[in-house]
Amino acid sequence: MLIKEELLTYKKEDILLPQRATKHSAGYDFYLPCDVVLKANKTTKVKTNLKAYMMEDEVLFLFIRSSFAIKKGITLTNNVGIIDSDYFSNEDNDGEIIACLTNNTAEDIYLKKGDRFIQGIFLKYLTVDSDTSTKLRKGGIGSTK
Repeated sequence: MLIKEELLTYKKEDILLPQRATKHSAGYDFYLPCDVVLKANKTTKVKTNLKAYMMEDEVLFLFIRSSFAIKKGITLTNNVGIIDSDYFSNEDNDGEIIACLTNNTAEDIYLKKGDRFIQGIFLKYLTVDSDTSTKLRKGGIGSTK
């Protein structure tokens, strides 16, 4: 993971790089870089000021931490975030990882800076023999059609 110094929304010292909680954890926990208020029954974009460099055949999956989903009623708006290797340094947002969180409750939820809120899992993937895709990414979120 890299910190996007040129587009920092937060102070660099406020950003914690994702870490695994235990030796056998599959996921890297992402930390909130600032306090966040999730309005009742609304969606909020949370910028991480992080981007992930990967090899061509790798992907980063983002999941909500189970404690947020089960105990707080928070979900990732798209259920699972998929960060493709070519998302890195795209022309729209330079590859910044942004999590869209949905508060599925009737009350506002207050999250604290430093809370672990999502987790990322890196995986290698395969393609089929007949794959002929040659299109290159031009933009950021939702740009592949």
